[in-house]
Amino acid sequence: MPSALIPAFEILSLKPVTTHTAPLTSEQVEKLRRVLEDQAYDFETKPHALFSARKGKLNVTVYQKGPKVLVQGKGTEDFIRFTLEPEVLGEARLGYEELLEPDKFEPHFGIDESGKGDFFGPLVIAGVFTDAVIARQLIAAGVMDSKRVTSAGRIRKLAAIIRATPGCTTEVVSIGPESYNRMHASFGNLNRLLAWGHAKVIENLAAARPDCPRALSDQFARPEVLQRALREKGLTLTLEQRTKGESDTAVAAASILARERFIDWMDKTSAGCGVKLPLGASAEVLRAGRGFVEKHGSEALGKVAKLHFRTTASVLDPLQDSPGGSSADGT
Repeated sequence: MPSALIPAFEILSLKPVTTHTAPLTSEQVEKLRRVLEDQAYDFETKPHALFSARKGKLNVTVYQKGPKVLVQGKGTEDFIRFTLEPEVLGEARLGYEELLEPDKFEPHFGIDESGKGDFFGPLVIAGVFTDAVIARQLIAAGVMDSKRVTSAGRIRKLAAIIRATPGCTTEVVSIGPESYNRMHASFGNLNRLLAWGHAKVIENLAAARPDCPRALSDQFARPEVLQRALREKGLTLTLEQRTKGESDTAVAAASILARERFIDWMDKTSAGCGVKLPLGASAEVLRAGRGFVEKHGSEALGKVAKLHFRTTASVLDPLQDSPGGSSADGT
């Protein structure tokens, strides 16, 4: 890489990096452990971590899930540039993201949803507009795919940062269970319902940012369904669908906003109905569904649950004990 490019990227840096995460292979985990030992880091134990090490005000923790490394504190940027990338990862990325992934920094909408695979709760679709300046700010704040954020408190904190970022236009459409059940019956399958929600979010974002040329979402099972929904709304911007779309900063930010709205609904509704509504479609969900029906009656189930899930039959029939996800509906 030409050295003349380096100062330009340094100028773009908004503030020193003080937190950073990166996925590791098993081999890289052991390599990092040896590097830290050689550099006289003090090791300590932490919950869910393979190991954690500290030197001065810098903390390096490798978590079991992933595995992944979290670097925090003063000196994070130097550690990434001079230790983690050259000695462990074998590649230089920090500061060069705009060369390596230019699409991530171009103006576009990112769209994602939450609640699609959950028996209880709404379907939430969110969208976020980012450009180069906004993307850099969100990356520096630690915005990532919501599935990698295990704390509800952290989800809410990141969501607040996203909304407070200047120029970062956002949109959230939440389809509560009662509306969801009516719309699912009308559309005939989840894929069409999802397409309607994505198109609605894109339409609202485009009204606020009519100059935005592109929208990015996760890959639909049938890509043409979303494309058709956009055409029906007269939207002509370029639509891109990509597997693992959450690696894009705008899509990751959308996933955070969608997850926040979903968990807020779950917490509020659990408190209001007196039954803890679990996530997913597990045996715990089946027990909660039966508890809800026992307390509020079977006719009320559609107010809190997606009735086309196979779980519904198991909740309403005590002889059926197998929870299940969404019915086979072409999604």
